[in-house]
Amino acid sequence: MKKHWWKVLAALLLFYTVIAGLLMDAPRLHILNETIRALHFHVPMWFGMLALLLLSVVYAVKYLRSGELRHDRYAVEFANAGLIFGILGIVTGMFWAHYTWGKFWSFDPKQNMSAIALLIYLAYFVLRGSFEDDHQRARISSVYNIFAFAAMVPLLFILPRLTSSLHPGNGGNPGFNAYDLDSNLRMVFYPAVIGWFLLGLWFASLRVRLRLVQDKLEDNL
Repeated sequence: MKKHWWKVLAALLLFYTVIAGLLMDAPRLHILNETIRALHFHVPMWFGMLALLLLSVVYAVKYLRSGELRHDRYAVEFANAGLIFGILGIVTGMFWAHYTWGKFWSFDPKQNMSAIALLIYLAYFVLRGSFEDDHQRARISSVYNIFAFAAMVPLLFILPRLTSSLHPGNGGNPGFNAYDLDSNLRMVFYPAVIGWFLLGLWFASLRVRLRLVQDKLEDNL
């Protein structure tokens, strides 16, 4: 149980996020109204995506330094989990946009840049499927992984701020902290960030264990 406490914590935090996020009082902000509750799902998923993709880059660097395929297994599965969170983040953001901006996709700069960032990471998996040799695949995809993350940062955090944007905190539009991320929202939002990240970590760890078992089976054949 000592090794699995964080999994229990993830389950408890996400249970709390769903219940409290949907039932607790939320501030009545102009236009947003009840849709502000999507904040506990959309934004934490993107935070989880960023953390998981950063871990993927860390293991990509470790592989390049050591040449151990075990590190590549961690890198690809953290990227896998990060991509899933990114897709979920875009989908939840589209539903939020539908009820606040009137359209699922408004071609807002943040939406467009987010889609491009995800396509870059989809190309990472296409690239991995292009090689049969394990070490060649790991080496080239590790380099690509590093540049993909480096490209994602300006796409998500710099370019949208340089243009007019509907997103809070971009293009001169104030962020939630600037007007009303009140105590009720904070009580759910911060646990949600931790909970969604731990869920992604849990998913990635299961996938890594599966890959390592497959590697051992292949070595014994």
